[in-house]
Amino acid sequence: MNVLIVDDNQASADLLQELLSLFDHTSRCTYTAQQALDAAAAENFEAALIDLTLPDMPGTEVARRLRESTREGTPRLLVAVSGFSARDSNGRAADGLFDHHLQKPVDIAKLEHILASGA
Repeated sequence: MNVLIVDDNQASADLLQELLSLFDHTSRCTYTAQQALDAAAAENFEAALIDLTLPDMPGTEVARRLRESTREGTPRLLVAVSGFSARDSNGRAADGLFDHHLQKPVDIAKLEHILASGA
């Protein structure tokens, strides 16, 4: 699976990319919302892991724009990855935009299960 990683914490994004490669996934790291949207417009991704707190726009806005895109190859499996739990107010803001919500640090086994199921 080709996965778009969106996280302004470069070390966290790069580590997640390395972990995904252990499960034979390909991925691309982006560190701003705009980089993510540009990457999604230029490359085919099956999933996106999106941090909710990005410096240039909220991760929820990135998810909304990806959901609204009609471009084939835009990621359809969206996973919120955040330091906030789904019960926090920032986590709840993501309701309806994301298929899953994972709290940092990411449980890689849970993430692999989500990616393997494709839903």
